[in-house]
Amino acid sequence: MEEFRLEHETFCDQGHNVVLLNTNEPGSITVTNFRLLFVSKATKCVVDLGTIPLTAIEELNDAPSEDLKRFLPPDRSIFQVTGRDTRVLVFVFESKNKDMKNMIEYLKKCIKHVHLGHIYPFSSKPPADKVPSQAMLRLLREYHRLFQKWFAHSPSTHFNAQVHLQNKWWRVSKVNSDYALCQTYPAWLIVPNKISDESLWVASTYRKCSRLPAISWFDPGSGAALARSSQLKTQNLAKMEELLCALGTPSIHHTDRPRKLYIVDVRPIVNNVANMSISGGSELSYNYAHTEVFYSGLDDIHVMKDSFRGLREYMNAYDYISSNGATLDQGDPISSWVTQTSKSMADISKLQKWLSHIQNILVNASYITRKITGESASVLVHCSDGSDGTSQLVGLSCLLLDPYYRTFSGFQALVEKDWLAFGHKFAARMGVPTMTAGEGWPNFKLPWHGDSSVHSEESSPIILQWLECIAHLICMYPCAFEFSSKFLVDFMDAILSCRFGNFLCNSEWEREQADVASCPCIWKFLADLRASDTLHEHRNPFYDPEKHNGPIVPPAPALAPTLWPQFYLRWSCPLESHCGGGGYHELVKAKMATQPRRESQSLPADENQPVKGRPIRIVGSNARKL
Repeated sequence: MEEFRLEHETFCDQGHNVVLLNTNEPGSITVTNFRLLFVSKATKCVVDLGTIPLTAIEELNDAPSEDLKRFLPPDRSIFQVTGRDTRVLVFVFESKNKDMKNMIEYLKKCIKHVHLGHIYPFSSKPPADKVPSQAMLRLLREYHRLFQKWFAHSPSTHFNAQVHLQNKWWRVSKVNSDYALCQTYPAWLIVPNKISDESLWVASTYRKCSRLPAISWFDPGSGAALARSSQLKTQNLAKMEELLCALGTPSIHHTDRPRKLYIVDVRPIVNNVANMSISGGSELSYNYAHTEVFYSGLDDIHVMKDSFRGLREYMNAYDYISSNGATLDQGDPISSWVTQTSKSMADISKLQKWLSHIQNILVNASYITRKITGESASVLVHCSDGSDGTSQLVGLSCLLLDPYYRTFSGFQALVEKDWLAFGHKFAARMGVPTMTAGEGWPNFKLPWHGDSSVHSEESSPIILQWLECIAHLICMYPCAFEFSSKFLVDFMDAILSCRFGNFLCNSEWEREQADVASCPCIWKFLADLRASDTLHEHRNPFYDPEKHNGPIVPPAPALAPTLWPQFYLRWSCPLESHCGGGGYHELVKAKMATQPRRESQSLPADENQPVKGRPIRIVGSNARKL
């Protein structure tokens, strides 16, 4: 077993004489401090299908369902593992196998993490000294790029940024440098030039969780900005008018009148009306002449979670590697589909519901992009607390607006800005503990008994939906992205596994308190994979940065997504997940071996080296004039 062990991975318990019912493969199970490991008895190799990180396990059940009882002999027991990646694994063992029953009880304890220190990245010995976080420095690097300024890696960068990073419309403020203004916002904020820090403090008191409007991206040519915030807490908008007017600052070509400001409320309008009924705030009562409110109609995290569960049920009802133990003839999905028409139609509606959510996100991101590029308008996006649907729409719009974000380095900058720095609740959405007050450095040796601080009802596949949207855009524009769909699959798996510290906790402030900078880094891991092979499967062989060197505005009729095969079909229909033969990557390698490879246009992998900020291509209605 040593050959399968990762660094700092320890073996905790083991069970033998087990059968993975999905493929009827006998083997053994090992529980480590990181994953459930299934090793084939025949090949002595790890079986990927039956191996799953502990944090990716949503549910463990040792009571067989009625469907499974039909295939289960009286002297056999089972346990079922439901994964957050749509896997449903079923293991069978002899009922008298006490070692397996003890292992199952131990596994139940392991998947209910009580403390942050129980998660794998903190398994190693704590460092003697706290590792300085580079998150703030990387965010400042991105801000320098947006303002088209030289980024110098030195201590003075922190002190000079507030003076150095500004233009006629926007500036960088360090008003939140100690996270006192908003604990879930980044330390540095891009805000309107004419709004003082004192006014920012006032504005924060009128927004939920103090998440005031802050700029995520702007066009250096037209000044059009993409901003984000949370919902209003009050119906009195007088105190917010100054900041909202500043977002609609006059454009470079129309200095005599304000630019249009679109306020995109991510939620359905009925949610907003319900919020107003309990004295909550709403922009509907804002009568500023150059402002328009638009409702995206994205459902909340609970609806998304239920929809994902429906998708998982659909995937495990009609597949070739079945979780109900049926043989290929018995569980043939075509036969099942024909003989159970009514049930099949109900199941297909689950797939359609999930895809309708994906389509809605894509269409709304395209709408935002069109307003910024076509009208040089500014857009403010918010949902309830400004961290879920807001991150989806702002992140996807940035990807459409700026070709830099379609490179490896740009994708990292985008994720660190709009998902990490702006406080998406990764711990809550993945169902794992976060930093608690007074806990100190997360300790793996803390007791495993007790009540977990995790609220399972808050988990939801928000980041998965965003990545799925990007995968569909890669299919639509295969030359526009430096990375491949397989890169997104591995990226999502890395998030679910909690193998790296980058996506632990719920905010940048919490990550600093937990010292996640001392944990393994996902970006280094992915960069090392690419460096191992110039034709690595994470690289998109069709990438042509000159073909799509500006914004992408997909037409709404083209945004009709289908199931993401590389992610959802890899467990149940592995051949189909590779679009047929499974040899796609080998064919691409053979093709590219006969052609000179285009060098990547992205920034160096080592982000600690000083680099000149990559210039931003000007977009918007003024691009042609320039």
